[in-house]
Amino acid sequence: QNRPWSALPCACSLLATPSAMSQDLRYAMPSQQVAMQGPAGQAAPQPPIEKEKIYQLVLELTNPDTRENALLVLSKKRDSIPELAPLLWHSFGTIAALLQEIVAIYPLLLPPTLMSPASNRVCNALALLQCVASHSETRALFLHANIPLFLYPFLHTSSKARPFEYLRLTSLGVIGALVKTDESEVVTFLLSTEIIPLCLRIMETGSDLSKTVATFIVQKILLDDLGLQYICQTYERFSHVALILGKMVHGLAKMPSARLLKHVIRCYLRLSDNPRARDALRQVLPEPLRDNTFAACLKDDQGTKRWLQNLLHNISDASVALNPALAGGMPLTDPLKRPL
Repeated sequence: QNRPWSALPCACSLLATPSAMSQDLRYAMPSQQVAMQGPAGQAAPQPPIEKEKIYQLVLELTNPDTRENALLVLSKKRDSIPELAPLLWHSFGTIAALLQEIVAIYPLLLPPTLMSPASNRVCNALALLQCVASHSETRALFLHANIPLFLYPFLHTSSKARPFEYLRLTSLGVIGALVKTDESEVVTFLLSTEIIPLCLRIMETGSDLSKTVATFIVQKILLDDLGLQYICQTYERFSHVALILGKMVHGLAKMPSARLLKHVIRCYLRLSDNPRARDALRQVLPEPLRDNTFAACLKDDQGTKRWLQNLLHNISDASVALNPALAGGMPLTDPLKRPL
């Protein structure tokens, strides 16, 4: 059976600590797949594969009769084939074949009838698309072809069944691979789509792993100046982000996750770089971040503890005293009034 072995490593390699990662993988993946993982949850190194064999497998992707096996083998071997992304992109009909795999399961999304075999197969196709999204030579071409939009129907799903969870997580992994490059072109593209509301919904209702990758994506968008400006342009946008982050903080106070908390705090810290958002955070920052609720959770993470200290300093009265220009700033504008 073709298991979605690529789903969790694809998404989780974007973030997390080795120990936390290995624990999640042991919980979420079949035991025989865990054996394939390295110490950080990464796919274990695969033995070299001959170029002629690679070419043959890529060619087999365009044949419906041989595609399933080619998807499985190439997705497993992708980390040991540096030239795979350009080869997939520039070979005739290959990207179209991968998109056929994606579109073919749209009818199974609603009503939610997707089963494991179909989910596993499309996850292998998504793993190859993530390879294309990650490569410097093909990333811009990937965006210009609007290929990420084909993944959004998967992010719209809400079923908590495992086939759907793997599908969402692998799709998030593709978007995460794009934002990980810290390129403004990627952020500009994503802001022209519905990725932020999609990520916010997953941050509110998804599994721990999906929440973590979705929060990572929002964090990387916020770290770009254009992304921060977009979120803080209207009160409606800011309040939606702040509302979801607040819910996550209160949830983490009950069920701590150091990895997820790290990305939540980084999002708050970045929001505090905007003067009007900083003023609003003085009113809405959740109390668990102000007291010692997360002291035990963060005791071994000096970097995140420093982020939290910087956040609390930014929104404190002391920061206003040091920089009087921040005092009396106008609040974020109402969306029905003039923009920021």
